[in-house]
Amino acid sequence: MEAYRDQYATLFHDGQKVVVVGVSADADSTLSAWAAEKQAPFRFASDPSGTVIKQYGAWNEEGKYANRHIVIVGPDGKVAFEQRPFRVTAQEAYTALGEAVDKLAPRGK
Repeated sequence: MEAYRDQYATLFHDGQKVVVVGVSADADSTLSAWAAEKQAPFRFASDPSGTVIKQYGAWNEEGKYANRHIVIVGPDGKVAFEQRPFRVTAQEAYTALGEAVDKLAPRGK
């Protein structure tokens, strides 16, 4: 998540016209403390039952953890972009994410 934080202004237009929500199976108190410590500029949602995580196909049943997936929901409520899994160490993954955000929420408009 540090990479999302560090590239937040560029990728997500400083949050203008874009809402970023990280969904985690961690407890809300754990997630809140972690987000504060890391100074995350976006929101988090706690999903300890895995309901949302499973609906988006991110739950790894064998390992009992959530994979990092990126899902962008457009203003029409439909999924507009997905990366499954999101490759956090690959710059091209961030480039594709930024392009998808730009297409849905162009800068300065």
